Amino acid sequence: MRNWVMIFGFVAGLLPAVVAGASGLAVEVSKRPVERPVVAGETVVATVATSGVIALPRPAARPQREESVQVQPAVGNAGFQRWIRSFRSRAVAAGITSQTFDAAFRGVQYNTGVIQKDRNQSEFTKQIWEYLDSAASDTRVNNGRAAVRQHRRLLEQIEARYGVEKEVVAAIWGLESAYGEYRGSEPLIESLATLAFDGRRGRFFESQLIAALKIIQSGDVRPNQMTGSWAGAMGHTQFIPTSYLAYAQDFTGDGKRDIWSDNPADALASTAAYLARFGWTKGQPWGVEVQLPRGFNYGLTGERIKKPVREWMALGIRDANGNRIPEHGRASILLPAGAQGAAFMIFQNFHVIERYNTADAYVIGVGHLSDRIAGAGPLRSDWPRGDRPLRFSEKQEMQRMLTAAGFNTDGVDGIIGPNTIAAIRRFQSSVGMIPDGYASYDILRRLR
Repeated sequence: MRNWVMIFGFVAGLLPAVVAGASGLAVEVSKRPVERPVVAGETVVATVATSGVIALPRPAARPQREESVQVQPAVGNAGFQRWIRSFRSRAVAAGITSQTFDAAFRGVQYNTGVIQKDRNQSEFTKQIWEYLDSAASDTRVNNGRAAVRQHRRLLEQIEARYGVEKEVVAAIWGLESAYGEYRGSEPLIESLATLAFDGRRGRFFESQLIAALKIIQSGDVRPNQMTGSWAGAMGHTQFIPTSYLAYAQDFTGDGKRDIWSDNPADALASTAAYLARFGWTKGQPWGVEVQLPRGFNYGLTGERIKKPVREWMALGIRDANGNRIPEHGRASILLPAGAQGAAFMIFQNFHVIERYNTADAYVIGVGHLSDRIAGAGPLRSDWPRGDRPLRFSEKQEMQRMLTAAGFNTDGVDGIIGPNTIAAIRRFQSSVGMIPDGYASYDILRRLR
């Protein structure tokens, strides 16, 4: 959940999900549910189907559909206004004053545009390499370096207080709102009320709506200034209201936690505070691109298997340049696109970024972008760019066919989790393929 803990992180529990924010990057998530702080952008969607799949923390979990849905207001605005009147008593019971409620809901109408954005999710998502092409594009890297130069003093002060490197904070800023350029302009109370009334994820959005009213009541922001993404993510780093209440910081000392201002200080400090709260270790990398030796046991990959760096190196693993890797604690080997793509040795800080957004593509995007902002070059490994993502229905078909062939996936849910990955590995071994567990279209083609 996380940023969508803050933002899109809301729909923790429904999988797979798509998280979207203001920056233009969206990630399909198939991981454990967690409450997070931010929302990623809306332009590029990355598929994450690899080892160690879990659930989702961001606010968005939407069923995949093959065709877009044209949303018509089945219930008119009159029905929405009746819902507002019934919600008023629940808000007051939660501690919201009548004055706050009336001020926040003045002029609020049922927003069909928000419902259309929520429902019209393409079934096809882009692959991780396409996501990273955008997340760490030359433009985003150059803009990130410029942002660090422009705000160096602020970022260094934040780094000193919270112990989170300025490049990491800047990378999240870059992915969530393109360094503050796209913070979202939807009226937040109207958006959240519409989504709560819609009912599909009503409980979640109603909790966010009450949190938003508490923010207004605290005096941090006026109702007409509380804007964000259509799904409730706010500010430079796209916090959802509940995450804001838990982690937002008044870094400027003006008495307000103002993540909406053109001044990004409070928002960037809030992001650093969030990462620090979940165990960020300064000086430790999020991960390192690595080379795997010939004959490597791919059954050792995935977030669940952790070893000291020295044990991985004893198996022949080196960094992308063929050098030894410094000790940074226990680590796992992650193959986000199977044996034909880049391999990473990931450390504890990887899992801290996961608290912001659990999608591997997002975590790698933040980590790699932060490395690039700090001066590192592009990834050295190539990707299986000829591969295409599977439809949700095709993932289900793959699970049915694997089970029918004797490689039990323990259910058909369209989620490429540990059981399905293990089944894919057994199938791959049976036909002489590298058993990396990657759910590719080639696997489905062979099963057919």
